[in-house]
Amino acid sequence: MSIPTIALVGRPNVGKSTVFNRLIGERISIVADFPGVTRDRIYSTGEWLGKEFRLIDTGGIEMTNEPLMDQVRFQAEIAMDEADIIIFLVSAQEGLTDADEEIGHMLHRTKKPVILAVNKTDNPEQRQEIYDFYALGHGEPYPVSGAHGTGFGDLLDEVMVQAPSDSSDTEEDTSIKFSFIGRPNVGKSSLVNSILKEERVIVSNIEGTTREAVDTKFTSQSGREFTMIDTAGIRKRGKVYEHTEKYSVLRAMSAIERSDIVCMVIDAETGIREQDKRVAGYAYDAGKGIVIVVNKWDAVDKSDNKFEEFTKDIRAEFQYLSFAPILFVSAKTGQRLNKLPELLEMIYDNRHRRVQSSVLNDVVSDAVAMNPTPTDKGRRLKIYYMTQVAVNPPTFVVFVNDVELMHFSYERFLENQLRNAFYFEGTPLKLIVRERK
Repeated sequence: MSIPTIALVGRPNVGKSTVFNRLIGERISIVADFPGVTRDRIYSTGEWLGKEFRLIDTGGIEMTNEPLMDQVRFQAEIAMDEADIIIFLVSAQEGLTDADEEIGHMLHRTKKPVILAVNKTDNPEQRQEIYDFYALGHGEPYPVSGAHGTGFGDLLDEVMVQAPSDSSDTEEDTSIKFSFIGRPNVGKSSLVNSILKEERVIVSNIEGTTREAVDTKFTSQSGREFTMIDTAGIRKRGKVYEHTEKYSVLRAMSAIERSDIVCMVIDAETGIREQDKRVAGYAYDAGKGIVIVVNKWDAVDKSDNKFEEFTKDIRAEFQYLSFAPILFVSAKTGQRLNKLPELLEMIYDNRHRRVQSSVLNDVVSDAVAMNPTPTDKGRRLKIYYMTQVAVNPPTFVVFVNDVELMHFSYERFLENQLRNAFYFEGTPLKLIVRERK
C-alpha cells in the first residue's frame, strides 16, 4: 500500500513548524518566534487511525526577489510537486493577507488537492474569524491550534479522505523489485545501463544528474522478471542547491519502500563515507533485502590484498549488515554484473522462506541448551515457543514468561542461530517477543 505524501505550505511565521511537530508527534522542526527559521524541507512520517503518511515541512514562501527567499520558495515548489496533498496553513491572528492570496493562486496551479488549515485559533472568538479565508477558494477552512494541539483530528480525517486510493492497481506486479541507492556520483545510473546493455537512463559524472526514479523491467537468463528502480543520490540536506537537480531524499525513500531488495552502492575509488552508512540505514530500517555493491572496482589498484581489506572495512563499518552479501563490480567493464540477478533471486527466495514451527522449536531448544537463557534478580527467561508469522522479511514470534528478561544480546544470539540453521542470506530477520498469558 502506498503512503500519501503531504506538504505543509504557507507564508513565514504562520506556525508551520509547530503544526508539523504536532502532526508528527515530535519536535523535529526548529521553532522560533520570528520568520525564516525553517529554510530546507524537513521530512518525517506520521500516523493517523492506523494509516501512515509522509509529511514535508517547508520554509515560508515570500514573494520577493531576495536570493535566500527565492531559494526557499523554490524548495517549497519542489515539495508541492512531490506531494499528493497540500496543507495550506494560514494564521487567524493576522487574518487574510495579500501573501496568503498570492500563495493561494500558486496552489491553484498545482492541480493538487489542497486543504486549508487556519492556525492560531486558540479561543472560540478566533474560530469565528476563520470565514474570511473562504475567499482563498480552497474550500472549508479547518481551525487548528499548533500551540494547544486542537483541531488536528478533523484535519487529518480530511487528509485521509483526500489521500490517493490503491484501488486503481488492477494487476499485481510479481516481478522482483530492486533499487540502487547511495551517495551521488557512485555510478548508479551506469550500473543500470550496464545491466541492460543499453542507454535507457541518463548517465553523467555530474552529481545529481538523475532527477527522478526510473523504473525499468527486464528478464534474466533464468526467466525471472525484474523491475529495476534507479534513484538519484541521497545527499546531506543543504549541501547542494536543489535548483541543480530538483530531487530530494523523499524520492529515494519511496524507491526503497517499493523495493524488495536494495543494492547499496559504494564507490571503490573514494571508499566508505559516513553518508554511506546513513543511506544504508534507511534500507535496513525498512526491513528490505540488501546487497552491498562496490562499484568502479576496475579503477582500484588490486595490490596488497585490496579485496580482503575492503571487505574487512565494510564488515567493520556496516556491522548491522553482516547478513548482506558483498559484490565487487564495474559498471564500465561489466565485471561480475552478471552475478547480480542470480544474487537477487537468491535473496528474494530467502525473504519468502517459511520454516515449520516444529523445526523452529528444535533449533530453539538446541540454542538454549548451548547458551542458557539470561537471568535478572533471580528470575530466568523461559522460552515457551517460536513460530513464523510472516515473510518478506521473515518474521518470528517468540513466546516467553517475561519480555523484560529478553536481553538484546540474547535476541541477537537467537537470530544468529536461525541464520546458522536456515539460509537467510541477504535479508534481515524480525523477532517479536511476546509474553504467554
